[in-house]
This record gives sequence, structure tokens and C-alpha cells, in this order.
Amino acid sequence: MPFQDRRDAGRQLGRRMASLAGRGIVVLGLPRGGVPVAAEVARAVGAPLDVVLVRKLGLPSRPELAMGAVGEDGVVVVNDDVLRAARVDAATFADVERRERAELERRAHALRGDRPRLTLEGRTAVVVDDGVATGATARAACAVVRAHGAARVVLAVPVASPRALHEIAPVVDEVVCLESPQRFTAVGQAYEDFRPTGDDEVLALLQRPAPVPRDTPGPRDDDVVAAAGPDGLPGHLTVPGHAGGLVVFAHGSGSGRHSPRNRAVAEVLQRAGLATLLVDLLTPAEEAARGPVFDVALLARRLTSVARWAAGEPACADLPLGYLGASTGAAAALAAAAGDPTVRAVVCRGGRPDLAGAALADVRAPTLLVVGGHDQQVLELNREAQTRLRCTNRLAVVPGASHLFEEPGTLQAVAELARDWFATHLTAAAVPAPPARRRVDQPAE
Repeated sequence: MPFQDRRDAGRQLGRRMASLAGRGIVVLGLPRGGVPVAAEVARAVGAPLDVVLVRKLGLPSRPELAMGAVGEDGVVVVNDDVLRAARVDAATFADVERRERAELERRAHALRGDRPRLTLEGRTAVVVDDGVATGATARAACAVVRAHGAARVVLAVPVASPRALHEIAPVVDEVVCLESPQRFTAVGQAYEDFRPTGDDEVLALLQRPAPVPRDTPGPRDDDVVAAAGPDGLPGHLTVPGHAGGLVVFAHGSGSGRHSPRNRAVAEVLQRAGLATLLVDLLTPAEEAARGPVFDVALLARRLTSVARWAAGEPACADLPLGYLGASTGAAAALAAAAGDPTVRAVVCRGGRPDLAGAALADVRAPTLLVVGGHDQQVLELNREAQTRLRCTNRLAVVPGASHLFEEPGTLQAVAELARDWFATHLTAAAVPAPPARRRVDQPAE
């Protein structure tokens, strides 16, 4: 402690809760601050994300003291002890309930729109907040979740006061808390960045594609969000049946997971029995800023994080790992492979391996450099970089191709070169293929 921000807290909390993956759970964030934490937990355990909306019913004379709480779909939780002690009559209770339910319905529409809440009947509900001070809201949320039919209720928070944890433990099935300092006065003291969470941020998190449950076996072909970067990195994961290896793509400037060129190469690899993960290593804002596009160290760190995330997906578990980099992504692939024994093969397409600098000498994975015959400047840079590689390597020149391999047949030649290289060096399980046409290979100098 302290946590960097809510997302950092959520990632740490998600790692603690990894054992829950695959148990039919729903992760529920308390708006607003609990939702960024809950989003990371949901990603870590492969569970759908929703919000749990509650409104405390405070005594008219002491609003801070809850005489009950209301939730969606007409759920009401009553604290009989408080009602009896305060002698609250039915009309007073109904008036407070009506007012708070109107606000709850307004918040539900603002955050969900027309989307229905996720059903909790018979499931494990994990209620997440950014921290617990008094515990009143968390207790109300857990009670509402139980009333919605959850078979098991888990409260998960990064930080909480010891007293609040003691009081809430009897009303839930499990409590997961990372920090519980004795001198605890406010949730914000546990965070370096505790800026308020806005409705727009909550909406964006709720609208992300639901992660595929982590115990789902292959094959797979779906959009994913890899646990890397500031807010997770969007990608597309394809795992054919009986995959023999995983190739993670590192895109260059102006490219991405939707690029027709990248998808065309990926399809060739998939037909050869290789899983592919196309992921955007930079956010749109970072792409627009241009500086991060050439930050090879940043790109390499994120590529490594993406690969580690993929290794935790059951459909990809134990698959040999390879990188395919293009443009500056080629340098990132080589920098990420340097000194990493888990990387078994690297292919660079029209890349700038020279930007990897001193890391080139530390690459041990067999490396293929593919360059267009008409791309003279990049060809010379690749030749120079090749002299610094100490691993098994080859420079392949595709005749008649420019930098982007837009000429007829040239991109197919690149894909076949990559397929053959990965089939040879990444895994023996890939389907053998005949030699590609239109290529000229230059052995390592």
C-alpha cells in the first residue's frame, strides 16, 4: 500500500482471486469507484461484469443510519432492529423508499440504458468496491445480491477497516481483502491516484465485450482484452483445434488487429495449425501522439505482458510462443524475445530490427527477417541488424515487393515464409507445407 490507482488495485485483487475462475461467477462493481476495480477482477477470472445498484434507506432523523436498502427489480432489505428502535411507521418508511427507489432507477438507466441486469440466480456473486470504510453500503449491496437469488456472495475489496470487515463477515460467504490497516480513516488514503470515477468511464467498462470464461477449452475465435497497458489492450484470439503453437502479432505504425494484411497472414498460420493473437499494443491516443509508436521499450514491455496473459488462457496454455512483428513492432518483438527462453521463434515482416539496438545480441530465438526487394532502405537496415544477431537467423527477400507487400502475390509469399519458419522452429505439430514460391533466401552472414 498504497495502490497506484483503482485499476492497479483491481489487478492485484484479481490475482488473489484467480482460484475462482471457471466457477460460474458474476462480478458486480459498486458505482462508481468500485467499477474500475471490478473490471480488472472480471478480466482476471474470466467472468461477466455488471453493477450492483443499491440505495440506503436512512432514518429521516439520522440519514447516516440505515433502516434498510433497496435494489433493482423491487428488492427491499429491512433492518428490523433499527426500525423498532427508532419507531419508524410504515408511511415514513414508504416515503423514504419511494424517494430512494426513484433515484436508483435513474442511476440504473444512466449506467445500463436498455440492457437488463445480469441474472444472479444460483450463481456466485462477487461484490467489488474500491474500499470499505464503514461497510454500510457494502452490507446493503451484499444483502440485495442475496435477495436476487445468488447462491454464494463474496465481498472483494482492495482495502477495508478492520472493524468493517468484522461486522460484514457474518453476512457474506467469503471476504477477500488485500489490506486492512489498523489506522484506517478513509479509502482514499490507500491510493496514490483517487480521482473520482465518472459515469462515462463506468459506461465504457460495462460496454466492453464480456471475457470468455477462462476454463473454456479451445478452439476459440473471439475478441479479447489482454491484461496489459493502462486499461487492457483489445485483441482478437484465434485458436484452431489441436493448435501446435501461438503466434502473437506486434503491429507497426498505422496498423492494428483489424488490418487486412495482418489478418491475411494470420489466416495462413491458422490453416497450418497455429493459434494467433492480434493485439493493439497502443491506445488510440498513444497512436495519435506518435511518440509511443517509436518507444520500442514500451512496446516490448506490453508485448511481454500480452504473452504472459495469453499463457494464462486455458486455450493457449502450454503452447510454444512465437512473435511476428511488422515495422516498429519487429523491433519490439526482438526486444521482448531478448533473454526470454519462452519465445521459441520470431518473424519480422518489413520491419525495423535495427531499432532493437543492443537487445539484438541477446535474442536466442531463431529469427526470420522478411523484406521486400524494392524496399532498399529497409533492406539495408535489416542486413546491418542481421550482423548483430547471434541466434539462428535468415534474411528472406521477396522479389518485386515494396515495403507494405501490396503487389500481387507478395503478401502470400510473406505468409508462407512465416508459416514455414514457425513450423520448423516453433512446433513440429504444425501442418507441413511445401516451399513458398517467389522467395529468395539469404543465409546468415
